[in-house]
Amino acid sequence: QVQLVESGGGLVQAGGSLRLSCAASGRTSSSYTMGWFRQAPGKEREFVAAIRWRGESTYYAESVKGRFTISRDNAKNTVYLQMDSLKPEDTAVYYCSAGSMVISPQRPNNYDYWGQGTQVTVSS
Repeated sequence: QVQLVESGGGLVQAGGSLRLSCAASGRTSSSYTMGWFRQAPGKEREFVAAIRWRGESTYYAESVKGRFTISRDNAKNTVYLQMDSLKPEDTAVYYCSAGSMVISPQRPNNYDYWGQGTQVTVSS
């Protein structure tokens, strides 16, 4: 089992920045693909970003490309999501995920483990 704990969420004004962290514990493995998803009230969970285990490949939703940056530190078993130029439509609960056999990083069902989520609220 792998446990994922997100942190770094909060309230920020539009145009501001936040950095989310996701710490992994348990049977951690740096070979996991790590992803970030988000879910706004009344909406389905949607893909935000993902990173392969060596960091050689990253993936972004079109809505966040150029504004968000995903990175990882395998020595610390931690993945980060730097969010800049935040918009009110970025408001959601952000979830960290980990998967050992992720073929399609954009699909939630490719991931084995999920965190509890952290709230991000962007005011206009």
